[in-house]
Amino acid sequence: MKLTQATINQQVWKACDTFRGTIDATQYKDYILTMLFVKYLSDVLKDKEAAYHEKYNGDAARIARAMSLERFKIPATATFDNLNARRTESNLGELINIALEEIEEANRDKLSGVFRNIDFASEANLGQTKERNRRLKNLLSDFAGLDLRPSNLAGNDVIGDAYEYLIANFASDAGKKAGEFYTPSEVSTLLAKLVEPAEGNRICDPTCGSGSLLLKTAREVGSRNVSLYGQEANGSTWALARMNMFLHEMDNATIEWGDTINNPKLLESDALMRFDVVVANPPFSLDKWGAEEAPSDRHNRFHRGIPPKSKGDYAFITHMIETLNAHGRAGVVVPHGVLFRGGSEGKLRKQLIEENLLSAVIGLPANLFYGTGIPAAILIFDKAKGDDTSVIFIDASAEFDSGKNQNKLGAAHIQVIYDTYRERITQDKYSYLATRAEIKENDYNLNIPRYVDTFEEEERIDIAGTQVQIDKLKAELADVEAEMAGYLAKLGYAQYS
Repeated sequence: MKLTQATINQQVWKACDTFRGTIDATQYKDYILTMLFVKYLSDVLKDKEAAYHEKYNGDAARIARAMSLERFKIPATATFDNLNARRTESNLGELINIALEEIEEANRDKLSGVFRNIDFASEANLGQTKERNRRLKNLLSDFAGLDLRPSNLAGNDVIGDAYEYLIANFASDAGKKAGEFYTPSEVSTLLAKLVEPAEGNRICDPTCGSGSLLLKTAREVGSRNVSLYGQEANGSTWALARMNMFLHEMDNATIEWGDTINNPKLLESDALMRFDVVVANPPFSLDKWGAEEAPSDRHNRFHRGIPPKSKGDYAFITHMIETLNAHGRAGVVVPHGVLFRGGSEGKLRKQLIEENLLSAVIGLPANLFYGTGIPAAILIFDKAKGDDTSVIFIDASAEFDSGKNQNKLGAAHIQVIYDTYRERITQDKYSYLATRAEIKENDYNLNIPRYVDTFEEEERIDIAGTQVQIDKLKAELADVEAEMAGYLAKLGYAQYS
C-alpha cells in the first residue's frame, strides 16, 4: 500500500519526540525538516537509479550519465542510508554536517548556503556528545522507517504537504516566535484568493518566512506557470523556505536572504524588481526597522513620508506598493493600529487613499495567529482601480470556528469574505462600500466600526405587558400555595389549615 500524507505526517511528527520537551520547537524544527529533506532526496535518487538500472540493463556508464541529469545529486557518502549505517559512530553530528556540505557542493546552483545555519554537532542545541549522539541516532532510526521513494507515495504533493504540516505544527508549539516563520493556513488561503493571481504572474512575498504564503498564492493559480520570489531576514527560516520550494517542485523560485527594508535583494538592473502580485504577513509594529536610513533610501521607497521608527508597518506596506507593476495587486496582514494611528502614519494613509491605491479593508477575528490573540486586518491595494475610488470595508471579526488554542476561518467564511470583496456590496452589519469623500470626511481614519455598524440594538422591553405577566404569575402562585395548604391540612399539619 502506498504511503498517504496522513501516514507520513503521523510518522514524522512522532520523530519529533526525540527532541520534544528538551529543545525549543523553534530550534528542533530545523533538524527535523532538514533530515526530512535529505531523506526524501536520497529516496528519490535511489528510485531513479533503480529505474535506470532496469532501463539500461545495468550499464554503469549510461546509468551515471542519466543520474547526472537529475534535479539533484547526492554523493554516495552523503546519502541518508550511508548516514543511517554510521549512526552508532561517536562523531555522528560532524558526519551529518559533512554530508550536508557535500550535498550543497554537489548542488551549488540550487542549495548553496541552505545548510549553513544548521549545526548537527551543536552542543548548545543538542547537548553534550553522548546525549547528542543518542538523539541523532534516534532521529535517523525514526526516518529510516519511512520509504519516501516517489513510487511508494500516494501523490506528487505528499512530501511537500507533509513539510507544510510539520511547519504548522511547529508553529503551534513555538508560541510567540511562530509568527516569524508561519502564517496560518486559512489566512494564507484567504489572502491568496483576494489578490487573484493568474497564470504567468510574478508573485512576491518580501517577508516570506518558510514560504507557505507564497506557495498558497501559487497554488491558487492552479498552474505552475508562475514565477515566485521571496526574501527572508532570518537565516534558518530562509533555508526552510528554500527547501519548501524544492519539495513542492517550484525549483525556479528565487528566495533571497536579507532584510527587505534595509537591504532589498530582489533587483533588476539595480532597481527594485516589479511584480504582478505581492503578499506579506510582515512582523507587526516592528521597532528599530531602519527609519534612520530611510531618507537616503536609494530606491526612493519613502517619498510619501517616513513611518515612525518604533512601528515599521508602513515601511513594509510602502515597500510592497513600490514593487508593484502598473497593474499589480498587493495584500498585507496588519495590526488594527495601522488603520487609525495618527502622526506620520496618518499622513501616509491619506496619501495612499488619495492616490487611489487602497481597494479593501478586511477585519479578521481575534486569536487567528500563533503567538498573539490580537485581531488583525487585511489591506488590499490595487494599482489598476481606474475610475473606481471606493473602498470596501468588511467586518469578518465575528465569523470563525472556535478552537481550543486558536480560532480558525472555515472554507465558508473565506468564501463569503471573497465574494463580498469581489461584488463590492454593502451588507447590513457586515460590509460597507465607502466613497473617497466619506473616508475624507472621517479624516482618512480606516477604523472599520466607522463604516460597518455592527451594533445590535437590544430588544425593547414592554414594561406594561411585563407587569401584567408578573401579576398573572403572582395570582397563579397564590392559587398553588392555597391548594398546597389544603393538602397539608388534611395530612394533619394544622398550622397550614
